[in-house]
Amino acid sequence: MGLMKRAVYLVTVCHKLFCGGYYSVLAMEKEQEANKSVPERSSWNKPLEFVLSCLCYAVGLGNVWRFPYLCYRNGGGAFLLAYLIMLVLMGMPIFLLELVVGQYSGLGPDQAFKRMAPIFNGLGYCTLVVIAFVTVYYMVIIAWTLFYLFASFTSELGYGSCDNAFNSMGCYSATQDAKCMSDETFFNKTCILVNDICRSHNYTHAINRTYCSDEEGNAVPINRIITRTLATAEYFREYVLGIGDADWYNFGGIRWELVGCLLFAWVIGYLCVVKGVKTSGKAVYFTALFPYTILTALVVQGCIQEGAIDGIRLYIVPPMGNAFGHRPASQTFYSFGIACGSLITLASYNSFTNNCVKDVLIVSGANAFTSVYAGFAIFGMLGFLANKMGVPVEDVASDGPGLAFVAYPEAILSLPAPTVWSLLFFFMLFILGLGCQFAGVEAISCLIMDKWPQVRKRQVYLTIGICTTCFIFAIPMCFSGGIYIFTLMEWNTASWAILLIGFSEAVVVSWVYGCNKFLDNMADMGMNLSKWARYYWWTSWVIITPLSLLGIFAFQMSKFSRTYYEDYIFPIWADLIGWLIGLATLAPLFIFGGWVLWKGKYRGWSLLKPTNNWGPQCGVSDSKKSLAPSSRGSGDLRPYSVVLTLQKHELYMYFDLLYVST
Repeated sequence: MGLMKRAVYLVTVCHKLFCGGYYSVLAMEKEQEANKSVPERSSWNKPLEFVLSCLCYAVGLGNVWRFPYLCYRNGGGAFLLAYLIMLVLMGMPIFLLELVVGQYSGLGPDQAFKRMAPIFNGLGYCTLVVIAFVTVYYMVIIAWTLFYLFASFTSELGYGSCDNAFNSMGCYSATQDAKCMSDETFFNKTCILVNDICRSHNYTHAINRTYCSDEEGNAVPINRIITRTLATAEYFREYVLGIGDADWYNFGGIRWELVGCLLFAWVIGYLCVVKGVKTSGKAVYFTALFPYTILTALVVQGCIQEGAIDGIRLYIVPPMGNAFGHRPASQTFYSFGIACGSLITLASYNSFTNNCVKDVLIVSGANAFTSVYAGFAIFGMLGFLANKMGVPVEDVASDGPGLAFVAYPEAILSLPAPTVWSLLFFFMLFILGLGCQFAGVEAISCLIMDKWPQVRKRQVYLTIGICTTCFIFAIPMCFSGGIYIFTLMEWNTASWAILLIGFSEAVVVSWVYGCNKFLDNMADMGMNLSKWARYYWWTSWVIITPLSLLGIFAFQMSKFSRTYYEDYIFPIWADLIGWLIGLATLAPLFIFGGWVLWKGKYRGWSLLKPTNNWGPQCGVSDSKKSLAPSSRGSGDLRPYSVVLTLQKHELYMYFDLLYVST
């Protein structure tokens, strides 16, 4: 009996040393019995499902919708160049950092950072507040795409016509203008002689369809004489959004069509994620690859139009402008989805030996390619429209969230069988947006299920609750003035606050936890880096990325500007609400940090050191399984086995204890 006690004691000591546990064999046995009824954490069926899910999340509307309008607003090629620089300096390092944290720990962001350094207990919750906000307003964009999709089931597309009741007298339709004679242009909802327009505004005569001549013989663009607005722009503003005279003081009525589209989007989204990664992992095979087919057709069509070269030149030739500020950095965070918790969540379902470095290179390349590729479609069409309207490319359309809903439809109208292409394109946008939502919903549900594992048995109802809550919070954005709430959230959730969250993540991993230790953890998972690769990631995480984030944040604060949509500048109190939204994403870091200090469980340096339950997911899992009691009867021999795996040194220790119960 003395020998048996010593053997059991040896097992307990080894478990303490190698797995960080403080439970006796008996306690672990009881824990296993208690957890029998708790379903195990989900995992990807294949590594390809994880890569495609990251592609769906990182390559989405942020590339096709947000990137083009920010690029148009911030100097074209200058923004593009700055974006590519930010991708290398910040995007890829933080992307890999989050994947490694999630895969190594097998935990969501709330539990991972809590165990890595207790004082940063709230950092994971910061990322989840961000993804919660983004998930709410992002589905509104998907509702817009559904609106266009349903409106495309007609032989004549309404957004290409100026004959609608909501169109102004200055409405301009490229398709209707193409039906005019060579000396006419489309104005006041009809074809009119350009010479008559020039003379009615005290010019001598018309030089051609787009220029008038003054008394001195100078050519004056016709769009400086008359005011014209694209039919697609009026369709989005007046028919889809229904803005009218709405502002922050007169919010207008609810747009029930948008509410219906929003509800439908959430129903489809729920069906795709109802079983977590087991269902979303299957959906991504289609959602990740289909959009490139449609995008290619639009790129080709946009680039072959007359005048397209002017738009493309603005896009790829970087003039000196204001692009090297915070906008390219915030777009990097937005398009990659970093500092939002979703990537940590997705990676936590990986196998322990998955090669994250390879995944980062694939997703980063696809992300940059998609953004640049989509830009050619947008700017090619803007060049074509500038040529048709006789204005500079910079003056064709307003630089706002609606740009993609103006330029892309114009490209569709110039294609043969535009109705078919319209259906395919807006279905593509719907698929792109939905793919991004998978990760958002999964991140929120992962937090809850990791905190309370017994909830996994009710995952279906949990997902219903998340989708319903997000739907309710998005309803105010379906009012006539809802675009102002949308703009406020889009400016303040994926902007300055997210830079500080990314900085905190880099600090926790590289400065607090230790970058060399983190790189060793990567080696434990089979990611053996070359000397130069290890030096690159070390330099990025320790020096370049944190300093870049702080510098850009400081620059953004020095260049602060009021929030606006089109020509409407928001009132001060609305801007204050926006700042509160941004501060809400940072609040958990200080609230939970204060809570840890107040409880007093950790003191001094222990606040900055990993807790005893921090470690590799496979090590924890193997230890628990090995300590589980056998299924034999109480009168038989019962083996207790402890298999302790030290990945770094490939050391395996095996103890077999046999005893006969009394």
